[in-house]
Amino acid sequence: MNADGLLDGLAGAFGALVVAGVVASSVRTIVLPRGATARLSRAVFVSLRLAFKIRIRSSTSYEVRDRLLAFYGPVGLLCLLGTWVGGIVIGFTAMFWAVGVHPLRAAFTISGSSITTLGIAVPHGLPQTTFAFAEAAAGLIELALLITFLPNIYSDFNRRELEVTKLQVEAGNPPEGPRILLRLHALERLEARTELWVRWIEWFTVVEQTHSSFPALAFFRSPAAERSWITAAGAVLDGAALAASCLDLPRDYEAELCLRGGYLCLRHIAQLFRLPFDADPAPDDPIAVTRGEFDEVWARLDSAGLPLRADRDRAWRDFAGWRVNYEEALIRLATLTEAPLAPWSSDRGLVDGRTQTFIERIRR
Repeated sequence: MNADGLLDGLAGAFGALVVAGVVASSVRTIVLPRGATARLSRAVFVSLRLAFKIRIRSSTSYEVRDRLLAFYGPVGLLCLLGTWVGGIVIGFTAMFWAVGVHPLRAAFTISGSSITTLGIAVPHGLPQTTFAFAEAAAGLIELALLITFLPNIYSDFNRRELEVTKLQVEAGNPPEGPRILLRLHALERLEARTELWVRWIEWFTVVEQTHSSFPALAFFRSPAAERSWITAAGAVLDGAALAASCLDLPRDYEAELCLRGGYLCLRHIAQLFRLPFDADPAPDDPIAVTRGEFDEVWARLDSAGLPLRADRDRAWRDFAGWRVNYEEALIRLATLTEAPLAPWSSDRGLVDGRTQTFIERIRR
């Protein structure tokens, strides 16, 4: 084989690999119903994230950051589509060049003509015609996948945000776990907390499934700047942990199931983003909520007349034992998604993989 033949063969192999990589990325991102890591999709979103970070400086106000970051998820989808289409064009350009379409500009022209089905360049011979048909089919399939994919993405987003929006009635804005119990007690409907835990067990199940299938959903921000899916999740889990550990009532099985469903959901999503967390924490590991903060909440609950256990020390140990299961994943996801300030979630900090007692991130 002469040098030209070898170069054609290498170009054809390169083009085939590029097209195969794009197709594999599309299938793993859109078609495969599980949390599989697509390197190309990840590279697109990580690169775009770096561009957004350059634009958003630490001195920028939260309102400005939120406005800019609201574009991150949607723009990421468009960039991903552009990357897929561009990859197909580049791959088939190399393949057309390998079968004799010279110079490179002519190969690019016929590749672009094929994927857009414009017909401005006519292939000659069986290999070129075969590649033209294959590229046109690949372009149509990519477009069809995205058209069917977008409604699913926004349907999942709306399902997530429905409960987040409803929670402000029960937990306030920003959401706060103790406020759930205080408001229900004020309405003389403390028993209704069971319905709330059941609702959020289903919510955690749905979010784990949808955000695992398409992790970029985690970066789709709520319509209101002060709301976030991650701070809402933290408030519900804190409310359930307080109910399970502090209330002097029959065992709250739904609260405990909600806690388990919540920390499994958050851990799974954090794992997809390769965020470090302790998967098997000890019940007495330190948490970012201090004993003093817990005592303040206890005093609020007590002054409102909620039935509390006699042993406050035991209640604190039980609360910390529940929270340690979800705290690290919660705080890391809140930091990753630039969540708005909310008690005991986005206002916490992590140092060297361990929870620090209390670090409030100042947001002007």
